[in-house]
Amino acid sequence: MATSNPCTLSEMASDNDFASYTNSVPESSTLVIYFHAPWAEPCKQMSTVLSALASTYTASSPPTVAFLALDAEELSEVSEQYDVTQVPYIVIQKAGKVLETISGGDASRVRAAVEKHVGAGSGNAGAAGLPPAQLVNKPEGASAKNLASYAPSSNDPTTAPEYSAAEANPETSKEELNNRLGELVKAAPVMLFMKGTPSAPQCGFSRQTVSLLRDKGIRYGFFNILADDDVRQGLKEFADWPTFPQVWVGGELVGGLDILKEEFENDPDFLGDYVASGKKGGPAA
Repeated sequence: MATSNPCTLSEMASDNDFASYTNSVPESSTLVIYFHAPWAEPCKQMSTVLSALASTYTASSPPTVAFLALDAEELSEVSEQYDVTQVPYIVIQKAGKVLETISGGDASRVRAAVEKHVGAGSGNAGAAGLPPAQLVNKPEGASAKNLASYAPSSNDPTTAPEYSAAEANPETSKEELNNRLGELVKAAPVMLFMKGTPSAPQCGFSRQTVSLLRDKGIRYGFFNILADDDVRQGLKEFADWPTFPQVWVGGELVGGLDILKEEFENDPDFLGDYVASGKKGGPAA
């Protein structure tokens, strides 16, 4: 049973709102900071779980515990501050110090972490009602052949040159769409499916991915998924990967920003075959 004066999962509207709130609470307060994105299916489950979990704690002033929800793309400065590269992502913080972070949709792990640092609430979120862990594994087989022939410039078109936005709106059957997607992912040896363009990314994750590829001097083609909803929705199923940005190499999915960072950390020469001539370590454009 929830408490008579329960805590709620409070949405932070802006970076400034988050900063003002966190600066106003006493150091004794524990903050459960939840980064989400509206397009990520696991976040829908996690939002329900955290709302239920919050309701088992009593609201007080000043708060003993507060549950804060942030759109990871809209509040990009906060996302970068906490090094958010995937969602759901939960940070437990006290006195300005991060106590623990949890990536992914494992609700049992989130509840255990909150109870560890705050104590159990007076109600019970109910283990039986928790959704299963959401596991996302990197697909195998990312190849590295054939040097790219295209790199974005400061005057980016809407999509990679091989496929323009004007060509992107035919009524297509699922088979036709999959055939098209199969060609799109191979439109350049390294393909980035992102929100916006490299010169004007429309989300924090896409911006960080572009920055990382440019820092490494990688040549790549790109596709603005906001220009074509067929591709945006179809690629999630085609790739069996529900989030964007997506990086493809040789027609094989590498993954999103978190996987890309991990690959470069494990192997500084990852994607070395695609470095623009004379640009290794510098921007590709």
